[in-house]
Order: sequence, then C-alpha cells, then structure tokens
Amino acid sequence: MTYASKSLDNSADGKTADRILFFIKSRGPSATASLAQMLEMTPEAARQQVQKLAAAGLIEGRQQDAAGVGRPRQHWVLTEAGNRRFPDTHAQMTVQLIGSIRQLFGEEGLDKLVAQRESEARALYQQACGGASVAERLEQLAAIRTGEGYMARIEADAQGWLLIEDHCPICAAARTCQGFCRSELQLFTEIAGPGTTVTREQHVLAGATRCAYRIAPV
Repeated sequence: MTYASKSLDNSADGKTADRILFFIKSRGPSATASLAQMLEMTPEAARQQVQKLAAAGLIEGRQQDAAGVGRPRQHWVLTEAGNRRFPDTHAQMTVQLIGSIRQLFGEEGLDKLVAQRESEARALYQQACGGASVAERLEQLAAIRTGEGYMARIEADAQGWLLIEDHCPICAAARTCQGFCRSELQLFTEIAGPGTTVTREQHVLAGATRCAYRIAPV
C-alpha cells in the first residue's frame, strides 16, 4: 500500500486489512458488500475482516439511509486510530511549533508564517501546473498534491471538476491554524485560472471524511 504508515502485519490477513483501510480511506463510507466486491472475496470472508478491524478499533459502523424501502444500511468508516495509519506529517511537533509561534509573535506572526508557506507553494505549483487548459492544470495539481501526501484526484462531471483529497497530511496543523486551509483555497483558485470559480464542498475540519473542491467555469 502506498499511503499506509505501516502494515498491520506481513500475513495475508494483514495485507487484506491494509487494502480494506485504504479502500475506505480513498472511497469513503463503504458497505461490507462493496469491500467484498473490491477484494474479490466472499461476503462472509469480508465480514470476518471488517469485524477484526472493528475489534482493533480501526473502523466503526455508521448507519446510512437506505436508497429505497428497507432498513438503513451499515457502512464502515475509519476511526481516529484508523486515520492515524496514514501519514500526518510530524503532527505533534508541528502543533507545538505553531503554539510557540503564536505565543512568541502573536496572530500576526502566525499570519506571516502562513503567507510565507503560501508564497513558496505558489511558486512550486505555478511551475508544475503549466497546462494549457483548466483540465490539464487540475490534473497536474492533483499529481503534485498526491506527491505531498493528499491522495488527490480529479473527477469531471457536468458541472466542471471536483478536486478530491482523501487524506490531509497536515490535519493536526490545520486544526490548530485554519489559515492553512484558507491559503490552499486561494492557491487552487489561482491554478484553475480566470474564468473559473473554486469552492470547498467538503472539509475534513467540518466533519467530512475528505476535502473536496468544486471547480466550475463561470
């Protein structure tokens, strides 16, 4: 697995469990039947795997409204412990540094830090995202964000595009200083270019399982 910080173990069960965690992380709440289909295994074998992960505290069940008549279906989501199996870049140290900067230099000093990070990212992104079309620039943006650990991808639809990030490697820092999230939204707007709007439709800090940005032509 590319993004898991470490495997549960080296056995076949451990590798299967890692694949389940990755699938839930990248696709959101998932039913046992979907996991069985993805892993090409029987529903019973999939149930055994998810029960082991639930017992280990890595996933938990949530009731989802049924599409039609019938009982709500249970889908599996990652717990906080499950999310910690994916990299969160030096989370504790980063939070401590942000706290120190805030204490020593106040909010103004923290704003300068965010602005400096934004300036450096802008130079990097503009160099990497030089596509002639919006779609090309967004694909390039997703590639560079994936390289930074965001598990990013682009999905096109009738309204334009969605930039989906299934993981946030700076989540702890963003919770401490939400200026990082505002900065990213500004950068995405600049990369998409004139004639487009960029809005955040899903946000991890608001309780979503991922961040998603709508890029639409004006």
